[in-house]
Amino acid sequence: MDSHQKQKIVIVMPAYHAEKTLEATVKAIPQGCYDEIILVDDCSTDNTVEMAQELGLSVFTHDVNKGYGGNQKLCYQEALKAGADVVVMLHPDNQYDAQLIPYFTGFVKKGVCDFMLGARIRTRKEALQGGMPLYKYLSNRMLTLMMNVVLGQNLAEGHSGFRVYHRRVLETIPFSDNADDFSFDAELITQAVFHGFKLGDAPMPVRYFAEASSISFKDSSIYGLKILSTLAKFILTKWKIKKSPLFKVKTS
Repeated sequence: MDSHQKQKIVIVMPAYHAEKTLEATVKAIPQGCYDEIILVDDCSTDNTVEMAQELGLSVFTHDVNKGYGGNQKLCYQEALKAGADVVVMLHPDNQYDAQLIPYFTGFVKKGVCDFMLGARIRTRKEALQGGMPLYKYLSNRMLTLMMNVVLGQNLAEGHSGFRVYHRRVLETIPFSDNADDFSFDAELITQAVFHGFKLGDAPMPVRYFAEASSISFKDSSIYGLKILSTLAKFILTKWKIKKSPLFKVKTS
């Protein structure tokens, strides 16, 4: 698509118990930088759905809890159905600075990148002062380094939940077959690299606070092991030793 043509931008929000932060997240999004906001609720027991409807968002719900990755799957499916050219994934917990959305979508609209991430780690001091737990900072650094070495990338952070995709990325990757847990994010990065898409990132402030979503030390450890497994599958597929279904092309 010509970068000068009007491109439809859809923001998707994978939500779970976001009642306390949803309104602030939506109000922080600059007017005119998007065409539609889609929220997918993963069986919240608070008033997330009612609040999203009051805010005028397009709301979809799950009958059972699908998990973080499972929630994203419906987000992206609905965004593609809505005709999105550019898809922004923004957590409704107000952890990521929504005011920066136009800058990130600009890289994708102009064709500089197919896939952009918000990098929360610019310096160690800034990350820790922003509330990132030390163990998460250290594991983030280690796992990001390993991802960069294996995937041949130079990302400042490989674990950000703020992402912007061109629709061709989501049309190519069979994300519906990916994990339903937090490892979904790392799988998508690895798949995007495998298929030759251009990745990039830009700095984004660190915001950790009580209402912001986070995973436990145990879940973080499991997440790390699953990333290592995903990287191993990437290497085996690249070297044509054992092909993983993660890296097939989506069929319609």
